[in-house]
Amino acid sequence: MKQQESKKPGSLSASSNPANRPVRFTPEHITSLAPGEVFVFGSNLAGMHGGGAARVAMQRFGAVWGQGVGLQGQSYAIPTMQGGVETIRPYVDEFIAFARSHPELRFYVTRIGCGIAGFQDCEIAPLFAGALGVANIVLPESFIAVLQSR
Repeated sequence: MKQQESKKPGSLSASSNPANRPVRFTPEHITSLAPGEVFVFGSNLAGMHGGGAARVAMQRFGAVWGQGVGLQGQSYAIPTMQGGVETIRPYVDEFIAFARSHPELRFYVTRIGCGIAGFQDCEIAPLFAGALGVANIVLPESFIAVLQSR
């Protein structure tokens, strides 16, 4: 995985993360993925990947226009635009189950729902509590901070 250089203290640069060192948090800016790595992004049910991480997923990682849920190329869509937080939960649960059944893949979860959809990290992060023990799911640092403060 390559990522853009970040001025944020403690963030990893592509050159400072050898392939054998596990990434603890999803980088803020992912520009490429290695085989077996998956970019997890917030979508809408219609799969209109016009902005935010969804646009990045379509431009760089194989997201398919018109497909709003699930694995597509090296990306995985979780719908976040259809209503409140509770409408997102079943899709997150489905994602976690999918990741558990595919240990050969490594999933980098972006801050789904916290951009265009307008939710806060403190609203979305609890949906991912079940992902904490899943070795092949990497969460954003902000989600981990929320989950550890509970």
